[in-house]
Amino acid sequence: MANDREILREIWEGKIPVQFQLASDETDVDPEQFFLLIPRLSYFPLVSDKVRKHFLRFVSNELQDGEMWMDSNGTPLKWHYPIGVLFDLLVGGDAILPWPITVHFSKFPEDVLFRCPNKDIVEAHFMSGLKEADVLKHRGQVVSAMQKKDHNQLWLGLVNDKFDQFWAVNRRLMEPIPDQDGFKHIPVRCYAEDGSYQQKLVAPSTETGQKRTLQDLLEDFSTPVRKAVEARTHGVTIPSTTPLQWLSEHLSYPDNFLHLCLIYG
Repeated sequence: MANDREILREIWEGKIPVQFQLASDETDVDPEQFFLLIPRLSYFPLVSDKVRKHFLRFVSNELQDGEMWMDSNGTPLKWHYPIGVLFDLLVGGDAILPWPITVHFSKFPEDVLFRCPNKDIVEAHFMSGLKEADVLKHRGQVVSAMQKKDHNQLWLGLVNDKFDQFWAVNRRLMEPIPDQDGFKHIPVRCYAEDGSYQQKLVAPSTETGQKRTLQDLLEDFSTPVRKAVEARTHGVTIPSTTPLQWLSEHLSYPDNFLHLCLIYG
């Protein structure tokens, strides 16, 4: 089980300073920008209520009921990706902060984004990912044994940014399979520069019991044309010798997936 509590808390407390500005074609005035420090582990619909309230004062009545969406340098932000994943994909490690994001209330890009009318949609998406991760790690046995109150505690811990509340339940999902030294498979999504991702069945150990490392994963996700040379998550480039089991236990997002942004050579 994840036992480096200081690392878990450090990952949990990761924040990104953001500068929100209203799209210039949606207002006749020059509204003040809005600044927030937002959790990397969260999702934009969970942290943007204050942003919406601030900018609604400056848009016309016909836009008041429009679904708010955002872009980063012209790229629409997919709300179902964790905030930290979006930042690592679109901005990377050499960013000049705060992160500038443009807010819109019209021209919703239906061909790029899913609509998100309420936070129940985010919860359903989060729990679906969590269950998928548990199927990969424990054949689904941990989540299925949980009660509704456990599911609620995980969700509310994330929504309210409560580390202890979340990890009191999540630690069960980080236990290895009985009589094994790790998970059955590592829940991982590897992202390319265009924001698309791949998933494969990735075992934490070889058939002979040797621990597999990030280097093994990079080779799994390389092609004859493109070689994956490094991976970034939580704003950090990971040493290639890091064991996959350790990565999964300590650097997974709250949905229990490792979200890795791959750099190709």
